Amino acid sequence: MTTPVCAATSPVPAGEAPARLAIVLKGYPRLSETFIAQEILELERRGFAFDIWSLRRPTDRYRHPMHEEIAARLLYLPEYLKDDPRRVWKGLVHALRHLAWRPTLALFLRDLRRDPSAGRLRRLGQALVLAREIDPRIRHLHVHFLHTPGSVTRYAARLTGRSYSFSAHAKDIWTTPEWERAEKIADASWGVACTKDGCNELRRVAGPAAGRVELVYHGLDLARFPAPPPRTRQADGRDPADPVRLVAVGRAVTKKGFDKLLDALAQLPADRHWRLVHIGTGELLAGLKQQAERLGLSTRIDWRGSQAQTAVVAALREADLFVLPSQPGEDGDRDGLPNVLMEAATQALPAISTRFAGVPEFIDDDVNGLLVPPGDAEALAGALAALIGDAPRRLRLGAAALARLTADFTFDAGIDRLQTRLQASSGGTGGRPAAASPVENTPVENTSAENTPAENTPAENTPAETLASGR
Repeated sequence: MTTPVCAATSPVPAGEAPARLAIVLKGYPRLSETFIAQEILELERRGFAFDIWSLRRPTDRYRHPMHEEIAARLLYLPEYLKDDPRRVWKGLVHALRHLAWRPTLALFLRDLRRDPSAGRLRRLGQALVLAREIDPRIRHLHVHFLHTPGSVTRYAARLTGRSYSFSAHAKDIWTTPEWERAEKIADASWGVACTKDGCNELRRVAGPAAGRVELVYHGLDLARFPAPPPRTRQADGRDPADPVRLVAVGRAVTKKGFDKLLDALAQLPADRHWRLVHIGTGELLAGLKQQAERLGLSTRIDWRGSQAQTAVVAALREADLFVLPSQPGEDGDRDGLPNVLMEAATQALPAISTRFAGVPEFIDDDVNGLLVPPGDAEALAGALAALIGDAPRRLRLGAAALARLTADFTFDAGIDRLQTRLQASSGGTGGRPAAASPVENTPVENTSAENTPAENTPAENTPAETLASGR
């Protein structure tokens, strides 16, 4: 197997200034959103220059190595208006003097009637700061996630006369009210969703504006992963000294379904020997450990928490089978197409997952993995028993997963489409001119990542759960 080659880049011709855009995110950098970092990094290589505006500071202790390579300026909005009232007040005064505050206020009041919350007021305050401090050279804003960051971006775009576009991923598609999604899509120049499942849902609610939404898979930059190891192990779970090695990577949250995985493992025959490695942290981790203890599984599970990217890849290479039993979250949240399924495929590792959300867009049942109904521990136990006891079948499914990935889910096609869209929006063919901005519109009073010690950790010590969006 040859090592994949990096996607070709299209640098800006000599003498041309790079297109500068603003990217708005809820939190940056985040370990669970490496797909966004991958996209920004490649677009920078293709000649774009970015300012990244984050609504909150990161809660992760470390960065993924890709974040160290990104050259974008990083600026933080006040997470709560009380955190920096001076910036908010300056934003308000600037809007009243120079920006389109009347139509923006009308839009905000219409939203507030349907969502009378403190969060709604906070989004307007953040938008006032963004509208005042954004680089006047920037003509277009691109926001990741339609919910909270989508509101801030929409208000800022309305204030300044700029255009905006969006990337929708998972939670924002399924938990944002329909009226809000429809109106944000109608106001946007264009938008993308990363799964067919999510794209169809956004087109449904968009009505006449459905054509503004298109499907663009994140894909995977295969050059960031080693070629898969030789897959020759024939363990079938009958030898207690040679158990079948399972791995699960993901945050301990309801939508990952790890509680059902533990229930399924408890149903396996006592003479079917296995060991599970779980990588990830999350609010339900303590409860999962208690559940494993009650089920008598604790001695067979290695809870590793957050791990460096190299350690995650090493775990995938050492495993015989990957498991991710995605299911609906309690609030309607769901996965998109979890990147970690594709990351497992880079190592020719077969996967068991569920017939839910974007997963079937990558996995065809019994072709390049196994799919079971979401939330069905009994069916999951049956799939586990089948693959634990059948090494040749595991090898066949793993090889097919790698073939599917390299044929249809590489990074190139999606990033090519985004490049075309963003060039049109920022380069004079697709975006409206930015509102004239006086000198005071220069970014001020922001703290960049370089001054944040917790974010300045060497890349080799960086934990990376390599998960999918907000997922």
